[in-house]
Amino acid sequence: MRKRYVLIGASGRAAGMFAKPMVEEGYTSIVGIYDPNPLRIEALKEMSGVDCPAYDDCDRMLAELKPDGAVITTVDRYHHEYILKCLDAGIDAIVEKPMTIDEEKCNAILEAEKRTGRKVTVTFNYRFTPYVTAVKQAIRDGLVGKVLNVDFEYLLDTVHGADYFRRWHRRKENSGGLLVHKSTHHFDLINWWIEEEPVEVMAFGTRRFYGPTRAERGERCLTCSYKKSCEFYFDIDEVEMNRNLYSQCEEADGYYRDRCVFADEIDIEDSMSVNVKYSKGALLSYSLIAHSPYEGYKASISGTKGRLEVAEYHSGIRCDEPAYYFDLYDRDGRKVEYTVPKASGGHGGGDEKLRRMIFEGGLPDPLGHQAGSFAGAVSILIGIAANKSIKEGRNIRINDLVPLDKYRKDHVIAQPGKPENRQSRT
Repeated sequence: MRKRYVLIGASGRAAGMFAKPMVEEGYTSIVGIYDPNPLRIEALKEMSGVDCPAYDDCDRMLAELKPDGAVITTVDRYHHEYILKCLDAGIDAIVEKPMTIDEEKCNAILEAEKRTGRKVTVTFNYRFTPYVTAVKQAIRDGLVGKVLNVDFEYLLDTVHGADYFRRWHRRKENSGGLLVHKSTHHFDLINWWIEEEPVEVMAFGTRRFYGPTRAERGERCLTCSYKKSCEFYFDIDEVEMNRNLYSQCEEADGYYRDRCVFADEIDIEDSMSVNVKYSKGALLSYSLIAHSPYEGYKASISGTKGRLEVAEYHSGIRCDEPAYYFDLYDRDGRKVEYTVPKASGGHGGGDEKLRRMIFEGGLPDPLGHQAGSFAGAVSILIGIAANKSIKEGRNIRINDLVPLDKYRKDHVIAQPGKPENRQSRT
């Protein structure tokens, strides 16, 4: 019998990653949708082919429907609120990343999960992409030996990057800033790759590209006097999802999806640098900028036996190549290049694999792809600590924010296996 789920938050992520695919893939049934904007619920239902009741009260939906689980895709600042509602109602919660945005909310989630015995799953779809999985397997296979150091540089281009500065993400009170909302993906990958926990964080951050850096600006792109000359003009009606979910639903809540990226109210950083010390001694040097000419990341993992150099491009340079590559440099002076064919589907093929793992259930998971609340916590806590470090100008210890020892769970370490979808050439 298919499990019954409700959706909390009629967002673009709910539509693209969950509602329509859940209907088409057939693992589950969607029995209810909650959102404070009724127009957006109806738009989501029409776009995804979901036929279920709409609710303007989440508590009532959970009480009446008693679902097997809930998928939470609201504004980040409310994730903890709906997670707690679900857990206290005896319902497992599946939450979009980041799990939450500050240490108080993180503590509340971990405590509620421990108290209720219910389960929180965090949807780290990036883990499931073939390329990222191949890197994980290479490290697990011991190709670099004991990990000593990680360098990770993430570049957002001025299409994707700018979008965070026109939406609700532009206020740190909503998103925790990019070091929480976006970087949680990257911190989770690093934590998962090297199988260590963050201990101490030092960070710097600035905002010099977006925000009030030019006089030629308006409230929103739709009504801006400079729409014909601004390179950041965003046509909200050009894409069907944006038109249906946002432009045509504004009258219900006054939310504008196309606010000016040069507005005074923007308080998140666009350039960030973070250093992290890990539990087994590894060091991380991380940077994120939101105004690059191209998008992607470059990373290196250095260890006692050698060094992996990793790169993945999403726009601009090399993004049209049919495969991704990473290089191993060993202590004998040899270089081995590994080739991982690109996969189709959302987020590099990760979305479908993640949904199958969560909703079909019972699948083998030797590398620990599926993430729970603890993984959700240790990823966001790097960003939360970094925000605090930027604000206070000092090192921040993770355990001063959340006592991880209180919530740490036993982890089953799988036996090393051979990487999937990899070919090597010298």
